[in-house]
Amino acid sequence: MPNPLFDALFAAGAGTAPAIEAEARAFTYAELKRQTARFAGALIALGVKPGDRVAAQIEKSAAVLILYLATIRAGAVFLPLNPAYTVAELSVFLADAEPALIVVDPARRQTIAAIAAIAAGACVETLDGAGEGTLAILAAGAPASFETVPRRDSDLAAICYTSGTTGRSKGAMLSHGNLISNAATLKDLWRFTPRDVLIHALPTYHVHGLFIATHVAMMAGAAMILQPRFDADAVIAAMPRATALMGVPTFYTRLLAHPGLTREATAQMRLFISGSAPLLAQTHDAFSARTGQAILERYGLTETGMNASNPYEGERRAGTVGFALRGVEVRIAGPTGAIGVVEVRGQNVFAGYWRAPEKTADAFTADGWFMTGDLGVIDQAGYLSIVGRGKDLIITGGLNVYPSEVEAAIDAVPGVVESAVIGLPHPDLGEAVTAVVVGAPALTETAILAALARDLARFKHPKRVLFVGDLPRNPMGKVQKALLRELYAGLYG
Repeated sequence: MPNPLFDALFAAGAGTAPAIEAEARAFTYAELKRQTARFAGALIALGVKPGDRVAAQIEKSAAVLILYLATIRAGAVFLPLNPAYTVAELSVFLADAEPALIVVDPARRQTIAAIAAIAAGACVETLDGAGEGTLAILAAGAPASFETVPRRDSDLAAICYTSGTTGRSKGAMLSHGNLISNAATLKDLWRFTPRDVLIHALPTYHVHGLFIATHVAMMAGAAMILQPRFDADAVIAAMPRATALMGVPTFYTRLLAHPGLTREATAQMRLFISGSAPLLAQTHDAFSARTGQAILERYGLTETGMNASNPYEGERRAGTVGFALRGVEVRIAGPTGAIGVVEVRGQNVFAGYWRAPEKTADAFTADGWFMTGDLGVIDQAGYLSIVGRGKDLIITGGLNVYPSEVEAAIDAVPGVVESAVIGLPHPDLGEAVTAVVVGAPALTETAILAALARDLARFKHPKRVLFVGDLPRNPMGKVQKALLRELYAGLYG
């Protein structure tokens, strides 16, 4: 019996072909597979069983990808966690997922005791970006061969949490079949082959970097230049040796601000892809004018992977996310040609929310379509445009922020009467988290931001805190966030 996802990821990569080039080390596909054997053996030795969750809060590195692949090979379920999360935030995810193993960076040793207390019974090991730590020591002593644990398409491969520490937090269950179907479609659509070299500058705690970028490259047998974080200098320096870049809109605004972005610098590159947040038409046009290449924008979600993409050949229309992918159906709830909620159906759609049957049921229509919560419209040519989002979700730099979570933290600050958190257009981040606060006269922006540092990851912090006498409300008493967004729309230029 096969292990569908692990087998698919190593089907195309030839033994001596380059797989990962990282700062500290390079791996061929054969060596990468041997490393996954050692780490999978270490997981089994630690008592990890098929279906168990392995939580990882470690910095981006080749070691993260090896741990992820080893988890899949051992038949377990990977739980990626943002290294920026505080212990307070982690407590929610770990209590819900009940992992058998928690892997953290050795630099976070002070938090390990707290984490272990949160997830009673979980084993805690360490691993850093250089591949060092207690888990690495265990793996070094394990055999270089491992009998891959059989799995089915319907078995879980990962759980990815969609929000923060409020009641909204939900673990999206992604199966082997979900992830394979999506990556196989994208590999073909985006024309990835063993000759490709992908600049991988995305986070590996996020669906975009961990699944889309990594899976597409590996399923094609392509190589990845793994960069620890986005740095415009490093990305441009890598372009002469690369063929593709996957990024969020912030990548492209920062590249446009770099004098080294020229037609000559991008001459070797065949594809620039953007997602995780709306790409401004002006960014699309400016990039095309500077490089002669049109950014390919696509649309996806944690729960579904990718749903739609602009074409590889044909018009990549600015302001749209293109057409539904092969094997994916996309429809708009409501009248034809009108704006409505985007609904999706296909093999890419997740298995449901972890231990939350009610939330799972609420997320699907009676006829089985997943309701994304995004508002969209399909034009006469069939291009899908995302024009807004339900529930006031903010996407900043490609990361999701739920206003209610930030509002709860602000409202707990002494002197705050109430708050409203909104997303405002930002030339670099796409949207900037912005707080509008009613409070005591002595309150300052600095004081509120300092209070948030204890419980919220930095990307959730407001870029600005604005003070007002009252928040606008409708006749039913609900805060009119649309009015606030309109009022402060030009705050960031």
